[in-house]
Amino acid sequence: MRGPRYRYVGPVELKALVRAGCEGRSIRTSADFVAWVSGLHLDELNEPFTFVVDGGGVLRLAPRRSEHVVCAGGGEVLSAGEMGFREESGRWVVEEVSNQSTGYCPDAGSWPAVAEALDRIGIHRPSGFTHEVVFRRCRSCGELNIVREEDFVCVFCGEDLPREWNVGEPG
Repeated sequence: MRGPRYRYVGPVELKALVRAGCEGRSIRTSADFVAWVSGLHLDELNEPFTFVVDGGGVLRLAPRRSEHVVCAGGGEVLSAGEMGFREESGRWVVEEVSNQSTGYCPDAGSWPAVAEALDRIGIHRPSGFTHEVVFRRCRSCGELNIVREEDFVCVFCGEDLPREWNVGEPG
């Protein structure tokens, strides 16, 4: 899978939590997913999980309140967000998926990496993010913003935000 890579742009104290061997669970095949999901408590499936698609295109999953940077092992990702599953007629499907990761702030254009990872595993998925988050960095004050309702104005300083993804620019 090729596509933009997103580096971690969140707080340094969260990146300091990264430890070797503590990454999210790598899911390369349907057998990996079934083994992982069967080890979960039923109540854990009631809320979405933290996910990343790592630089190699592998889906990694972790409990929802996990940090994306920890799930990714501190590396660059092709996408990141939250993903919820349900079992339907004996097969697993993605019920909801977003690019909501304030540590990586991936663009909505990162969807193809998610789709490819899920297709490889054989998990039915929607045609795109079910909840799309628009991230922009203010070029005036350097703060990260979540754009709501197409209002491309910085909530910190009131300046216009760029229409194109620019979170990777220095803040």
